[in-house]
Amino acid sequence: MVNQPTDSRVSTYSLGGLFAVILGAFSGVAVSLAMPHGPATAAQALIVMLTGALVGMAAGWAMRSRWAMLLAPLAHIIAIELARLGVAGATVGAIRLDQAYGIIALALGRGFHGLVGILPMLIGAGFGRALALRAAGHAHTIRPFSTGAGALVLIALAIALLLPASTPPILDADGQPAPGSVAELTTVNVDGAELALMIRGRSADNPVALYLSGGPGQSDLPYVRTLFEDLTQDFVVVGLDQRGTGKSYAALDPTSALTLDQAVSDVIAVTEYLRRRFDEPKIYLLGESWGSTLGVLAVQRRPDLYHAWIGSGQMVSQRETDRRLYADVLALAERTGDTALAERMRAHGEPPYRDLPYANVVVMGYYDALSTPYTPPQSYIARGSAANLGPWGIFGSEYDLVEKVNVLRGLLDMFTVLYPQLQGIDFRRDVLRLDVPVYMLDSAAELTARRDLALQWYDALEAPRKQMFTFENAGHSVAFEQFEALHQIMREIVAPAGQ
Repeated sequence: MVNQPTDSRVSTYSLGGLFAVILGAFSGVAVSLAMPHGPATAAQALIVMLTGALVGMAAGWAMRSRWAMLLAPLAHIIAIELARLGVAGATVGAIRLDQAYGIIALALGRGFHGLVGILPMLIGAGFGRALALRAAGHAHTIRPFSTGAGALVLIALAIALLLPASTPPILDADGQPAPGSVAELTTVNVDGAELALMIRGRSADNPVALYLSGGPGQSDLPYVRTLFEDLTQDFVVVGLDQRGTGKSYAALDPTSALTLDQAVSDVIAVTEYLRRRFDEPKIYLLGESWGSTLGVLAVQRRPDLYHAWIGSGQMVSQRETDRRLYADVLALAERTGDTALAERMRAHGEPPYRDLPYANVVVMGYYDALSTPYTPPQSYIARGSAANLGPWGIFGSEYDLVEKVNVLRGLLDMFTVLYPQLQGIDFRRDVLRLDVPVYMLDSAAELTARRDLALQWYDALEAPRKQMFTFENAGHSVAFEQFEALHQIMREIVAPAGQ
């Protein structure tokens, strides 16, 4: 004879299930409101992890059933998705599985949150159920190994989240930290946002050079440390993780504050901080790609703060560059008979693309086919290989575990939020004069859609002094690829003229 569940047991399941759903949904709304793009710091990840575990334990205790492991997380996920409707960013937007980019966005956004939030909730629900059954005298139904293994998983995850980031010291000939040197990771509060800086120099008395990464959304701190090591002999080199990128990813929210004007203001505020800290009347400003757009706008607004502007992979008009690249990809498709590519590009339509960032990813996949072949300097290849920084530098010591994820999330989300705001920029019209010396690192192997515009702008630009340095064996990232030449230019030409 089969035993039928009693009314009280059914009632317990029903009330426990309702409690699990309400608790899971409430925690999902709370997390999404506090962290619209998910946990962005180690502290936030630990809070989400602890919250998930406690919610799971409470749901498991209330239901005394494995169903708690489904109901609470499912309610949590649904609540988060509903609360995030309208939040900008590829990692929290519509799920796209039609290309690798969309799968990566899913893994970095929802997948990472699942690791630090949903997994602890599942383990917590199992643990809570076990405690409830033990309290009710049903210890024979508990599997100690599974609950113990779950606890070990959570402990290991917490330890991994707590491992700190660091940047190695600058060493003297004896392998000891050089006296008077500076090598640190720090933050600066700008309008309520914590912006991360890496500061490295053999002497704190040397002039200061601030580097702006490309993107929008890129974090280059490990590359700045590795490839600008020579530059730190004569300058205090500062790498900035811009709002919404890398170590500053948490400053992405609220996205309404992430405007082009704010990005320029951030650079100026960081400049003022560096001037005060190192007692310098002016600093040098160096920008790569999108960083070259940002840097020119900062110099235009506050020329009194800068000795000189150094542009690498100089951008002039994002919209015109995209329009030319669109035409170049269509021409490539016609030359190669790739009708599928042509149809795909025409489906996206002419820039500015509505389907950001997915349309740009398609075009980026053909950069090599559109570029002039070249061989980077052996020193660049050797130093990059020796550093073993991994894709986008995520293996660099400058990032903790969450920040490693942020390096990639920033590339996706920051680009989606800020890039549409750059469509009205054209330096050939808007920046025909800069009141500081201008030095441009030019590459013969650069995409013509970028280089032609940079040369046009340079020719028309008025400045107290301007000089161009052209390299045959470099692509878009001239400052990195030609780091030895950059050091020589900065030491022998730029710095003497700026004093």
